[in-house]
Amino acid sequence: MTLPPPIRALVVDDEPLARRNLVVLLKGDPEIGVIGECASGAEAVAAIRQRKPDLLFLDVQMPECDGFDVLELLGSDCPQTTIFVTAHDEYALRAFEAGALDYLLKPFDDARFARALARAKERIALHATHRHAPRRLAVKTPRQLLFIDMSDVDWVEAASYYACLHVGPNTHLIRRTMAELERDLGDAFVRIHRSTIVNLRRVAGLELQSSGDYAVVLLSGIRLRLSRGCRQALEMRLRQESR
Repeated sequence: MTLPPPIRALVVDDEPLARRNLVVLLKGDPEIGVIGECASGAEAVAAIRQRKPDLLFLDVQMPECDGFDVLELLGSDCPQTTIFVTAHDEYALRAFEAGALDYLLKPFDDARFARALARAKERIALHATHRHAPRRLAVKTPRQLLFIDMSDVDWVEAASYYACLHVGPNTHLIRRTMAELERDLGDAFVRIHRSTIVNLRRVAGLELQSSGDYAVVLLSGIRLRLSRGCRQALEMRLRQESR
């Protein structure tokens, strides 16, 4: 029987000892293949785009370009599974809003690491068996279960541990991470900010703001912040859609 290829893992931390500890733990698992280490956020962005890891262990606080900057700069190039590793507990909520699967607080023991790695394996395996995006999203409310067509969603925003689906004049909360939704919504959607995903078919254009940044203008007139790291990818996708 042919064994599946190992899960490609990348470790990003500006502390050499922290990187070494993670690499040692990962190399103890035969299902994991460590494809590299990065000591800075800028180095991580380049490595992720080139090597396409399945699993990313990402430090939060790094000089010049922190972990959140890395994910924002990557946009749709973010790995399918990210685990934040940090000594600071105050970033946990922001990490989950950014689509992180788990949040390892240093110092952690082997059992805590094993639980995080098991969750990562489960997500990656699930992704491998569901490569085709579903056409509808299931939304539970106190009184009913709704099924919303993907094409009807205008935009999505992070809302603490939930995501908020904007469908015409209605909004629906769904307990999914932004990374999961970005994957499941498919090619018709693109992330324009770490906390915002838009339906390309609802975009009317881009508008220059007084700050020098751009806003994404939807057909409904709603204006959404466009991060600088996502602008190039969005413009490329919009050009492709207009052909």
